[in-house]
Amino acid sequence: MTLAVQAMRLVVCIVAFPMFLLNLLGMWSWVCKKCFPFFLKQFAMIYNWKMASLKQELFSNLQEFAGPSGKLTLLEVGCGTGANFKFYPPGCRVTCIDPNPNFEKFLFKSVAENRQLQFERFVVAAGEDMHQVTDGSVDVVVCTLVLCSVNNQEKILREVCRVLKPVRAFYFIDHVADERSTWNYFWQQVLARVWFLAFDGCNLTRESWKTIEQASFSKLNLQHIQAPLPLTLVQPHIYGYAVK
Repeated sequence: MTLAVQAMRLVVCIVAFPMFLLNLLGMWSWVCKKCFPFFLKQFAMIYNWKMASLKQELFSNLQEFAGPSGKLTLLEVGCGTGANFKFYPPGCRVTCIDPNPNFEKFLFKSVAENRQLQFERFVVAAGEDMHQVTDGSVDVVVCTLVLCSVNNQEKILREVCRVLKPVRAFYFIDHVADERSTWNYFWQQVLARVWFLAFDGCNLTRESWKTIEQASFSKLNLQHIQAPLPLTLVQPHIYGYAVK
């Protein structure tokens, strides 16, 4: 299997040589950062359509983690275009963090379409270093389709625990590696390098559930599913929430 993966990877890399060349010249990252928000805006529409019932189920108990005032303070890490806003409870105070400033115009369009929320601010930063957010200052942290692309999963989860108030929650949805005995996992391995470049650092073969399970949460509700998405490569998903 390993030899077959290496052979197919070589074929794929030859076909995608122009992209690798642009990356070698230092040009691909700039192109990707500019173009990726436009792609994600369209992808988010399809994703929300296919995953609406799951998101509604997952976020249905967000309000349970609100403080005594009843106001829910939510931090979304890797907010992208703001595709999750429609699933948040009315009056929710939302702060967004994303390392790509090119998402800003799409994000504020989502803010305008979701007036039921109280938008606080947009911070350009990576999830691994959220020093702009005070320790123990938020009720809920949300990451959807983020752990697949961060540089250091352990570090981002430490930051999540740092900014959460005691007995508050971290919500997540992400695509992950399929079972190793499947053909889908074979193709995930074959296409991993090209996928990483094409989709702004997204990894097809991460076993993100292991990192979440090893983080310092007191309670974890995590489920594996095959998401109803048209592309088989990203159908293996995890979702759930963890309590600090």
